Amino acid sequence: MPVIIKFALMPKFLTVILFILISVSTKAQTWEVGGAIGGAGYIGDLNTSNPIKPGGGSIGIFFKRNFNGYLAAKLNFTYGQISGADSTSGNQQIRERNLSFVDPLKELSLMAEFNFMKYIPDATKNKYTPYIFLGGGITSYAPRANYNGVKIGLRNLLTEGQARPYKGYGIVIPYGAGFKYNIAGKWTVAAELGYRYTNTDYLDDVSGVYADKSKLPNQTSVILSDRSGERTGGSYIGSPGSQRGDFKPRDIYMFAGFTISYTFVTQRCYFEN
Repeated sequence: MPVIIKFALMPKFLTVILFILISVSTKAQTWEVGGAIGGAGYIGDLNTSNPIKPGGGSIGIFFKRNFNGYLAAKLNFTYGQISGADSTSGNQQIRERNLSFVDPLKELSLMAEFNFMKYIPDATKNKYTPYIFLGGGITSYAPRANYNGVKIGLRNLLTEGQARPYKGYGIVIPYGAGFKYNIAGKWTVAAELGYRYTNTDYLDDVSGVYADKSKLPNQTSVILSDRSGERTGGSYIGSPGSQRGDFKPRDIYMFAGFTISYTFVTQRCYFEN
């Protein structure tokens, strides 16, 4: 219930963030545009404990309104891919489960960014600053499994016996930190690590228990709901009602990498100590 309330209140939360940012009176408002490239990873049923385990790449673009040297609002679009495979686990029981997935993510988010030091490239004395960010957004996801060399979409297979397919999109709360540096003129590079708390447990198509295979919609669903037999030579571990996922209610994913951006400094913005 607390998690449901948290996501229900997100629109109001974002409204408050925007109101505070837009209400800030400044002498040096600027626009910024940039791109990002890096890696992606996730924490969920196929990776329960390693928060920085890479699983794919990411690329993105962003537009930012810097209200002053400390506060900014950032509109961000990122495409990334996460993945996971039980075969890489150090736990024998997990390896025997033998599930795997890849999932392309498309995220649109709005974030508030706070610099710890006053920073406007080519206009303030500080050439660098650490920063943090927090916001909200939406992401589309579509987990797939590789079977006999073919990637097969998992959402409509109802592999855990769901009454209906889970949604192909979810609400996310991005949060994280980074370090930016003014490399030349109005150009900035930054290194950033950000996590996304989601309202879904199906980024990897794994959540609860094994289904009764006789009630699954088709043979592909049966095959991809329990792949342990591919590893053991025909002995399947997925008895109906036995644990398939980690029973945690939400998956988390992360983007980490580097950004480069150009700041359009207006005439009202001047060098400040």
